[in-house]
Amino acid sequence: MQGTLSKLKAQHTKPIHYFLPLGEELISLNEHIGKHVTLTFSGNIYCCNCGKKTKKSYSQGHCFVCMKKLASCDMCIMKPETCHFDAGTCREPEWGEQNCMIPHYVYLANTSGLKVGITRHTQIPTRWIDQGATQALPIMKVNTRLQSGLVEVALAEFIADKTNWRNMLKDITYVVDLKQAAAELLPQIEAKISELNTLYGEGAIEILDEEVVDLNYPKLESAQKLTSFNFDKDPVASGILKGIKGQYLIFDTGVINIRKFTSYEVAFHCE
Repeated sequence: MQGTLSKLKAQHTKPIHYFLPLGEELISLNEHIGKHVTLTFSGNIYCCNCGKKTKKSYSQGHCFVCMKKLASCDMCIMKPETCHFDAGTCREPEWGEQNCMIPHYVYLANTSGLKVGITRHTQIPTRWIDQGATQALPIMKVNTRLQSGLVEVALAEFIADKTNWRNMLKDITYVVDLKQAAAELLPQIEAKISELNTLYGEGAIEILDEEVVDLNYPKLESAQKLTSFNFDKDPVASGILKGIKGQYLIFDTGVINIRKFTSYEVAFHCE
């Protein structure tokens, strides 16, 4: 079976059920755990937006032209606190209205340890699964992406805002009392929350009292060999599939971040 890769899809079951999108096909992966799986890159990359062949992938699967023109590829997607929609300089205002000027959640998660993150309401729990979180807790609801980014920056002064993927795959984590962590963190940014409510209107930043979400991943064992397969250097990723976590397939021979190779044309084979 051959097609262009897209990021892994997942269903929040126990354990999480993963699917590998390959062109128009959707391959259920859980039943292949324990089997020998081979992914072979054809050498072709097709832009996930316009479909044109490109020598190099930009911004996870785009050609250079699309990367430069799409709002979804702008730097503010990586740094939401720099959202410039209100300045009238958004590359695609309609896209911005639909994706950035909508409710966002600020959350705490346990990935490679305690971290803060943000996501649209439509991406819960997908965002947490993509990051390999074992626990997650929404702590605030805000009106826009910019506001979520400003809160995240404030919290990032006290806790991590990135995941150490090696530790995440090795399961070098521990159970975190996320509710207790929230109770300790929120008073430390009380002044910032008050400032944002004054700036954007009372109630723009809503403190939540949600339950912790637990996430369990399908795997026979944690990653033992953290060598990363890279289709730009070697067209073959192969080995016994030991598990799946975040956007990573975990083999006995190494790991591969599927999302990184979005739009790469790949053949899937399982023995």
